[in-house]
Amino acid sequence: QVQLVESGGGLVQTGDSLTLSCAASGLTFSTATMAWFRQVPGKERNFVAFISGRGSMIEYVDSVKGRFTISRDNAKNTMYLQMNNLKPEDTAVYYCAADPLPIPRGRLAHQYDYWGQGIQVTVSS
Repeated sequence: QVQLVESGGGLVQTGDSLTLSCAASGLTFSTATMAWFRQVPGKERNFVAFISGRGSMIEYVDSVKGRFTISRDNAKNTMYLQMNNLKPEDTAVYYCAADPLPIPRGRLAHQYDYWGQGIQVTVSS
């Protein structure tokens, strides 16, 4: 059974940094596309970034380019999201997602088969 567990969220101030981690088990991590999504109450879950199985393909939503960095450590079955220069509009529940295919299929939530429970990130102004 696949499990994705996020950690590292919390309350920070504008301009601060935070690193999220996603520990995976139950799937062949090194060949899975991994992604981060985020969601605010009453709105749909939105794409933040994805990284291919070998880390050679990475994409970000425009609003986080230059501030967020997605990475993975296949030896540790863990994915990361380094978030710098955080803004209040980054406040959301952040979700880790996995697609067993090594090449990313896209930025839509339904293209990912497995999800973590989500972790809150709150950026105060």
